[in-house]
Amino acid sequence: MFTIEHEFDATVITLVDEGEAPLQEDITINAFEDGVTVEQLDPRTEEVQRIVLSPTQLRDLAAALNLPEGIYRRVGAGKE
Repeated sequence: MFTIEHEFDATVITLVDEGEAPLQEDITINAFEDGVTVEQLDPRTEEVQRIVLSPTQLRDLAAALNLPEGIYRRVGAGKE
């Protein structure tokens, strides 16, 4: 299950882990104009872990999801 909310400066997507145990903590993705953050609570430390992706890194990740193992460079990468 997931939710999508549109805030003033970001689109917030929350991914809820459903199914059989063991389940993972919810993941929150905040999409801003200049990048994306991915956050998840670490239950061992009770701290939120955050990863920040630039727009280029996000495009590379999206491209990589459907490719086989290897090393790639997007054509036109870095040319905004």
